[in-house]
Amino acid sequence: MAAPQLPPYDHQPRPYEGPGPGEVRALRQRYLTPSLVTYYQNPLMVVEGSMQYLYDETGRRYLDCIGGIVTISVGHCHPYVLAKTREQLETLWHTSPIYLHPAVATYGEMLAARLPGELSVCYFVNSGSEANDLALMMARLNTGNYDVIALRNGYHGGTPSSMGLTSHSNWKYNVPHSFGVHHALAPYPYRGPWGRDAPQAGAKYAADVGDVIRFATPGQVAAFFAETIQGVGGSVECPPGYLKEVYAQVRQAGGLCIADEVQTGFGRTGEFYWGFETQGVIPDIVTMAKGIGNGLPLAAVVTTPAIAESLKERIHFNTFGGNPISCTAGKAVLEVIDNENLQENCLSVGAYFKDGLLGLMDKHPLIGEVRGRGLMLGVELVKDRESKAPATEECVRVFERSKDLGLLVAKGGFYGNVLRIKPPMCLTKADVDFALEVLDLALSEA
Repeated sequence: MAAPQLPPYDHQPRPYEGPGPGEVRALRQRYLTPSLVTYYQNPLMVVEGSMQYLYDETGRRYLDCIGGIVTISVGHCHPYVLAKTREQLETLWHTSPIYLHPAVATYGEMLAARLPGELSVCYFVNSGSEANDLALMMARLNTGNYDVIALRNGYHGGTPSSMGLTSHSNWKYNVPHSFGVHHALAPYPYRGPWGRDAPQAGAKYAADVGDVIRFATPGQVAAFFAETIQGVGGSVECPPGYLKEVYAQVRQAGGLCIADEVQTGFGRTGEFYWGFETQGVIPDIVTMAKGIGNGLPLAAVVTTPAIAESLKERIHFNTFGGNPISCTAGKAVLEVIDNENLQENCLSVGAYFKDGLLGLMDKHPLIGEVRGRGLMLGVELVKDRESKAPATEECVRVFERSKDLGLLVAKGGFYGNVLRIKPPMCLTKADVDFALEVLDLALSEA
């Protein structure tokens, strides 16, 4: 089988004249923390990007189907975002929130306009972990309760508080954490006891949250945290009706419902702008990061005016929250999503991609399940479909071979057996055809 060819693209990368991959790798090993990991046995060095493509130091082009870990939303170096950010960069780099600046105020208005119900008060921070930390504190202050429920297989960050919310031993250090946090059963239809389409599957998974409230807490909770589609956990989507049932139980126990939209927000799921809308619910607090700034450090917590009042008890301050450059980029991202119909692109191109992956599933027994929405997709690989034993080694081979053929995807799931596909939202159907050809070849060889 001939190697698949990337679609034509009119961009000429600049000649690279810096240190080579070997030197960069040596410098990392000498001067950077050893906890840093790189993808691939032969790590890729990326020196340039343009929309859905990345370039290495030789000028070779790759299709980026992970988007900087679901962070590049509208495209690498998108010209409109670049122009707006450059204009701000040449005017004013930084003022802390102690001064007035139009960027943060107008951006708050734009962001709040895209959220339902009373979700209208924004607090800007720098990362998803920081946003989840703040949301956790706000919930405890507002409710007067301490206990929190999160989900097994979920990921909410790596700071001490967000590590406690996270339920993956791969991401948790052996230090004190998880104070007051209880983890309910993951609503993981492929591996859970009730599947996805069984009658009342959502309610059955949700019943475990009620059990946790009754048996692991004083009967009152501060909050429930959940991703609508678990990202690091392997693109796991909640079964229909799950969040509606859970939110009712949590609110009855005095708690707030917090939606972690760090990966699912801003139209990526296609049909809706926010992941929680796929479940027909409105949370009390929404956290967001990653694609919000298209790669710039920006994150946000959005809540209701009543809950926001909780922070007025003391001074809460973030030096870089609402930075003019980040907020200007955030505004430009919202404008691009609207003006270039990227949510609609996620819906149509994502459906095309998923159909193609389902076609590969018919051909390759290695694929146990194809799941997800829009351009947030997952392909779980198993040694056989009856036992569902994780095909971790085979997933690594597909992952490595795909890179060699010019396609960049990520791995996820507790066992590292899920191919995570979350590209920039400007992906085209021609790109999808290339990706499917690559995966077909890599799966055949694996």
